[in-house]
Amino acid sequence: MFGIYLTHPQIRIEPDVPVPRWGLSDMGIARSEKAAQCDWAKTLTRILSSDETKALETAAILARGCGVEVEVLEHAGENDRSATGFLVPDEFEKAANWFFANPEQSFHGWERAVDAQKRIVTAVSSVLDGHDPSQPIAFVGHGGVGTLLKCHLAGLPIARSYDQPAGGGNLFAFSLADRSLACDWTAMELWQGWQQ
Repeated sequence: MFGIYLTHPQIRIEPDVPVPRWGLSDMGIARSEKAAQCDWAKTLTRILSSDETKALETAAILARGCGVEVEVLEHAGENDRSATGFLVPDEFEKAANWFFANPEQSFHGWERAVDAQKRIVTAVSSVLDGHDPSQPIAFVGHGGVGTLLKCHLAGLPIARSYDQPAGGGNLFAFSLADRSLACDWTAMELWQGWQQ
């Protein structure tokens, strides 16, 4: 059976609001609602989300489609970038490139990639260790830590080349039997489901 890691889709950028409290844009909501109607989404038995607003909103929409309650997963937030505050998109992209290219160093006070990877792997593993592998499960979160988790599951080095496509709202699937990567980043509303 499958587990998925799904990233929140498009957001409302509000420079005066702390990034963890940003919510979904109209497009992000519409994409989440479309994903919730997919056959794979209706089979989910558990949905866990980071405590950031955009992830919680995405998870809540998915949860309505399969009738489960969203569980908040501690230590599953995006890599901590609060040291620099809001960065305009071009500057953020440069910073993100540096973050992935220098995983053992901090970008102007950001959480290091190696530390964020250890945090998300520990959080997800703590759930999976006690989860029935016959029951589909979803983790809803963020592109940065999602990529770090994907690299871990696939046995790949940390690199931005393994990041999701721009815009968010993508997922990758993995086998619950052995936690091996089963598909690369795919738009959540386009994924065809688990292929055994």
